[in-house]
Amino acid sequence: MFIPRVADGVHLLTHANVNLYLLEDEDGVTVVDAGLPSMWPMLQDALEQLGRRPDEVRALVLTHGHFDHVGFARRAQRAWGLPVLVHEGDRRLAAHPYRYKPQSSRVLYPLLHPRSLPLIGGMALAGALQVRGVKATRTLAAGAPAPVPGRPHVIHTPGHTDGHVILHLPDRDAVISADALVTLDPYTGRTGPQIVASAATKDTAQAMASLDAIASTGAHTVLPGHGGPWQGGAEAAVAHARRVGEH
Repeated sequence: MFIPRVADGVHLLTHANVNLYLLEDEDGVTVVDAGLPSMWPMLQDALEQLGRRPDEVRALVLTHGHFDHVGFARRAQRAWGLPVLVHEGDRRLAAHPYRYKPQSSRVLYPLLHPRSLPLIGGMALAGALQVRGVKATRTLAAGAPAPVPGRPHVIHTPGHTDGHVILHLPDRDAVISADALVTLDPYTGRTGPQIVASAATKDTAQAMASLDAIASTGAHTVLPGHGGPWQGGAEAAVAHARRVGEH
């Protein structure tokens, strides 16, 4: 398994069109998002490939509490004693990752966008329907660097969920946009920078407004929760997402 380096000390692990990231520095490793349950052994293989041990992983940071980002969080918490950090606005969702109400029907919307069906099917085969929530999380405070390896600056970007955050890495000229801006929408099959469809977003108007926070980072590399990295700059990615608009 090849683990690409997508920014200085940042590595991408992807499966079934779901991304998570590993941040490295001299203090250890931070895992950003827990993907899907089937990605747990992949994480262990990735650490071995990077020459890291499980006891060098210091924290798991959740950008938000949806099932496809909570994946193996409970297992990591129990097996490794790993602290799990999430914004206060998503603590309940992380504990109950299927209990959310998007703007549009999660069942009907994909039927109107048949290109999404293979993507959603692949996620289901990778364990998307078998995620158990994670409790005893720690609060991830926005407006300051997180106290974890990589010291990402936490920026609150509500809309996709109430407590969604992005992680700015100014010293690495990158921003982990997670699902505040993706380059592949699993609910439509559409590619290119955009917000996630209303079938998985609580408030698309608020999600569009939160794009300002991504643009303001000025980062060269944008690292989404779904789809490949965007190397054309945060401002250009946001401009593209605004042209696509709400859907």
